[in-house]
Amino acid sequence: MKTLEIRRHSNRSPFGDHLNQAGITLARLVGQDIGPFERVITSTLPRAFDTAVAMGFAVDEQNDLISSYTAAVEREVPWPQEFETYAEFVKREGAAAKFAHKLAKYYRDIVNHLGEGHSALIISHGGIVELSVVGCLLEEDFSTWGGPVSYCEGARLYWDGKFIRAEVLRVNK
Repeated sequence: MKTLEIRRHSNRSPFGDHLNQAGITLARLVGQDIGPFERVITSTLPRAFDTAVAMGFAVDEQNDLISSYTAAVEREVPWPQEFETYAEFVKREGAAAKFAHKLAKYYRDIVNHLGEGHSALIISHGGIVELSVVGCLLEEDFSTWGGPVSYCEGARLYWDGKFIRAEVLRVNK
């Protein structure tokens, strides 16, 4: 079985591009208990790249797709929302659904290129994390997953020819 871990970036200073000291400390703490990863992918924004490095992982790729979503998605389902709310909007087949399906296709391509038993890490942003998990597991019941992901939180998805299940990853601060 393969896994895909999707996490939100760590803390940054308000309006800053890079992590602040609290963000580096948090990312280091979380990074101690995760991995190893065959591939590490981040958004093109510095805070995502910085998070992966502070966690102790070299970045293999940066991708604009996981950097932000369109104004149409933001109008339809403004961040932050619970996983369950994002799931409701994805079922409506609007802008959020199109973006979630695009993310899911990208993630399927990633895990298809992993070796058996290997994992990949994606560092992205709030809203994108939730939409991507929902897009990968359209039939999942997200009612118990709680609120939006905070810094360094996310989900681990399990792949066995398709995404078969997931678990939410929360950080005890």
